[in-house]
Amino acid sequence: MYSYHQLFEFSKKIFLSIGCTETHATLAAKVLLSADLRGIDSHGIARLPGYVRLWEAQRINPKPHIHITYQTPSTAVVDGDSGLGLVVAPHAMQIAIEKAKTCGTGWVAVRNSNHYGIAGYHAMMALEHDMIGISMTNASPLVAPTFSLERLLGTNPIAVAIPAHKEPPFVADFATTTAANGKLEILQRKNSDAPLGWIQDKHGNATTDAHALKNGGALLPLGSDREHGSHKGYCLGSIVDILSSILSGANFGPWVPPFVSFLPLPENPVGKGIGHFFGAMRIDAFRPADEFKSNMDMWIRRFRSARAVDGEKVLIPGDPEREMEMQRMKKGIPLLEPVVKDLNELAQKFGLNF
Repeated sequence: MYSYHQLFEFSKKIFLSIGCTETHATLAAKVLLSADLRGIDSHGIARLPGYVRLWEAQRINPKPHIHITYQTPSTAVVDGDSGLGLVVAPHAMQIAIEKAKTCGTGWVAVRNSNHYGIAGYHAMMALEHDMIGISMTNASPLVAPTFSLERLLGTNPIAVAIPAHKEPPFVADFATTTAANGKLEILQRKNSDAPLGWIQDKHGNATTDAHALKNGGALLPLGSDREHGSHKGYCLGSIVDILSSILSGANFGPWVPPFVSFLPLPENPVGKGIGHFFGAMRIDAFRPADEFKSNMDMWIRRFRSARAVDGEKVLIPGDPEREMEMQRMKKGIPLLEPVVKDLNELAQKFGLNF
C-alpha cells in the first residue's frame, strides 16, 4: 500500500521534471490521483509513464498557453495548446462554471488537448457551486461501431455530477464501451482473460483474449453486440465524439491521436489534438436550489431502499467510488507490481526516489 501523500508528491515531482509550473504540476497530480482514490486504477498513477512518453515525443506542451478562441456569454471554445489534459480540462470546466454563474448555464468545447484523466473529476467541480456538472471527451480509436471491423471511436466517457442536500451527490462516470481500455490494460498486466463481450478479434468474433487489440481486434460499444443493444453504446460514443471534437475543431473518429507514444499520429489530421466538452448548469436557473436538493435526497433514499435481489443492494451512481475514496485515504492505495516497476524506472529517469 502507498499513501495518497506519497503518490501525490511523486507525481507532482514528475510533472515538475518535465517542465510544468508549480501550479500546473500540483493540479495535474491532484487530477491524476483522484482516479486512484476513487478506485479507477486504470486512469490513475499507472498512466503517469504514458504522459511522460508523450512529452518525450513532443506531443505534450508542459507550459501551454490555454486560451479562448471564440465565445458568447454562455459558450466558449478553448484551445489547450497541446497541454496536459489534466490541466486543460479543469481550466475549461472553470470557464463553464463562471459562465453559468452569469447566464444560468455554461458550455465549453475544447480542442488541442490530451488525455484528461477521469471524466468525473471535472464534472464534480460544479457541485460546490450548486450546479450540475457534465464532462466528456473523445479518445484514441479503439472501438468498432456495431457491425464494423474498423476501430473508429474511443471509449469516449460521459460524467454527470448532481448535488444533493444531506445525501452524497449523484456522480455517474462511465465509458460508452462495455469496458474502458484501462481495465483491459490491468488484465494484460495480470495476464488474465477478459470477460466475453468486452472485445472482438480482427474478424469481428467475440474473444476473451485481453491482447486482442494488438492483433487487429477492437473494443466493443456498451452492450457488446446488436442483440444486447450495442447500437445504443455506439450512439452514445458518437455523441461524445461529435460534441467534443467536431464542435471544437479537434480531431474526431479515427483521426484522434493515440495515447501511446509508440504509435504514429494519424495522417492528414482533421483538427487539433484531442477534444473535450463541458457543461455547468446552475440549479437555481431552473428552481430554488434547496428545493431541488431536498428532492434529490428523496430520490436517492427511495432508490437506495428499493427491494434488491438476495445478497445485493441498490446503489446510487458514485457510491462505490466515494466509499473507496474514504477507504484508500485511510489505508492507502494498492499498486500492481508492473505499475511499481514502471514508476521505479520513471524515478530513475529523473533522479528521484520512489
